[in-house]
Amino acid sequence: MDAALERVRTALAARYRVERELGQGGMATVYLAQELKHTRPVAIKVLRPELATALGVERFVREIHIATGLTHPHILPVFDSGEQGGLLYYVMPYIEGRTLRGRLQRETQLSIDEAVRITADVVDALAYAHSRNVIHRDIKPENILFSGGRPVVADFGIALAISAARLDPLTEAGMLVGTPVYMSPEHATGDVDGRSDIYSVGCVLYEMLTGAPPFTGPTPQAVLARHAVDPVPPVRTVRATVPEALERLVLRALAKSPADRFATAAQFSDALRAPVEMASDVGDSIAVLPFDNLSPAPDTEYFSDGITEEIINALAQIPGLRVAARVSSFAFRGKAVDVAEVGAKLRVATVLEGSVRRDGHRLRVTAQLIDTRSNSHLWSERYDREMVDVFAIQDEIARAIAQRFQVTLDRTSRAFVTPPTASLDAYHLYLKGRFFWAQRGVGLKKALEAFSQALALDPNYALAYAGLADACTLLAQYGLAPPATILPKARSAVARALELAPDLAEAHCAAGILRLVFDWDWKGASTSLRRAIELNPRYPPAHHWLATYLTFVEGRGDEGIEQARRSAELDPLAPLPSAQLGLVLVGAGRYEEALAPLQRAAELGPTLFLPFNYLGVLHHHLGRTDEAINALEHAVSISGRHQWPLAALGVVCSACGRTGDVEAIRDELSARARREYVMSSMLALLSGALGRVDEAFSLLERACDERDGIMIYSKRYPIFALLQADDRMTTICRRVGLAD
Repeated sequence: MDAALERVRTALAARYRVERELGQGGMATVYLAQELKHTRPVAIKVLRPELATALGVERFVREIHIATGLTHPHILPVFDSGEQGGLLYYVMPYIEGRTLRGRLQRETQLSIDEAVRITADVVDALAYAHSRNVIHRDIKPENILFSGGRPVVADFGIALAISAARLDPLTEAGMLVGTPVYMSPEHATGDVDGRSDIYSVGCVLYEMLTGAPPFTGPTPQAVLARHAVDPVPPVRTVRATVPEALERLVLRALAKSPADRFATAAQFSDALRAPVEMASDVGDSIAVLPFDNLSPAPDTEYFSDGITEEIINALAQIPGLRVAARVSSFAFRGKAVDVAEVGAKLRVATVLEGSVRRDGHRLRVTAQLIDTRSNSHLWSERYDREMVDVFAIQDEIARAIAQRFQVTLDRTSRAFVTPPTASLDAYHLYLKGRFFWAQRGVGLKKALEAFSQALALDPNYALAYAGLADACTLLAQYGLAPPATILPKARSAVARALELAPDLAEAHCAAGILRLVFDWDWKGASTSLRRAIELNPRYPPAHHWLATYLTFVEGRGDEGIEQARRSAELDPLAPLPSAQLGLVLVGAGRYEEALAPLQRAAELGPTLFLPFNYLGVLHHHLGRTDEAINALEHAVSISGRHQWPLAALGVVCSACGRTGDVEAIRDELSARARREYVMSSMLALLSGALGRVDEAFSLLERACDERDGIMIYSKRYPIFALLQADDRMTTICRRVGLAD
């Protein structure tokens, strides 16, 4: 057996089971290990002995400790560090085989869009670290990993610790502190600040675009000399498709003098994200921003939203035109819109904006199409019509835009916009129902009422039946109505929607959710959800629920993650798909990767409790009690004390000895259960947290009887960890029909 590996195993045996060596770098050897306390895979980096001797234990631990305080979606956290048996080490999450170096070895050059996105995320991480006076000093492709499809920067602290030891860049042992190929000219003197990191990122971006770093050489000294003296080879000489604007940014980041670079990483990030010229493949693409409601009655915003959504759906039918998803476009509501920013964030070449004014039976709609790169108006029109012409207006707008993109249209073909109902009042009520449905919470009951009223006016309105089913299903799953009383209405609505419109994606998705969450009809759920995707590949809910089925029921995590990522890609600025991607990653056991999408969801939807609920459960599973309690207390507050975050908070409080708090939460939900529906699964979690395990399993049996909407997660969601360890959980899983 390798002597170095055996030494590491012996030194760290009390806390880690070291399995094998993963690789060696200039400063450390990396080992794969299992952390015994939390039973999770970790990567342990052990410094080379000569470097450890030069550093000293106290200095190393002090400087690494600074890195442990960095919390950012694009920074790989440091779990632990210290000295054992004469070895200096630090511990990070293990992310298998997903480094930027690996991608470059496989692909040589990345797409321009992807290179810019990766760089912008890395620069965001650096901006955060620099704001806390932490400089990385060793940015390179090996230190950029991918978690949940997004880059995370590793090894904050190690170069800082070495620099703090006042070692020269070329140490006595011949080791270089940093990597010459990515070092700034001033790095050799040790006089560095955040602009040195900007230079290193510039080198990485250059390599992603051209396939090679800007400077190489036979020795470290030769490479450093070229950084200091040689001009940067033009990017476009190697790759002519790189936009000139992007080449200018690269050259500015690689300026010899720090004063000529971007002053801050935040400034570099803004420059990367703002210009649409950075994106090479926006092609024929459009984002439809929410039309302004100029009607005298302000509570008619649902109507202008509905017109916007119908235009989005109509444009999505145009061959070759990529249309940004509704939720992402609606993220710009109420903001002073900079079309260049919209273009950069949604990767679109054009933006459609407009207004709606409804006054009695008269309707005025204005629309204008704007090029995001030049800020020039490509087309505009005003429509003054009767209310009955609303669908014709939507169709005319879609056709006008299709012509602007030089799409050949057959005027005899079917319309882009087909009226879904003959009743204009029913249409208004459907729009109002979707408006309330999107708000979740108490809005679900208002949505149910609006859909019901729409169907009273038009009993053959298929979309309204699909909406009614969605409202009923969510009311039951969120524990806002007993499944036994509301699900029959959902089933009836699904059946009627499919009878009226067999090719309606929303109806098949509604059927799939119902069969998955409450009927435990796996074959039927899979068939319905896949059919919804076949009918409308751009419908994010269908991808998410298929991901839920694949991950939590079948245990096919990789396939589930692929579907969840597709949902998030369809709506990049929507909080729910990002939160659901995090949930699926958790269900697949990829806990560290789940942090980034969940934190992103929390940033995108600060008033939505689900991301904070999922984050709290994840932090608890990873042993981060303070973060777990903070996230769950926030979820409880913004949700109006919803039973999900309350139960999760009780589980976390139990783990840290706060039994009184657990009892108080259990009493609160028990009292609530005497006057309204409370999910038996939530009561079971709290009983288990109080050590009343027999009672907990009795409640889980009752949850199965009630078709509790959480039971499909019970085998793989970590909030059930305490009960999953009991043999009786096998019986519960068999009752639900979950795969072994």
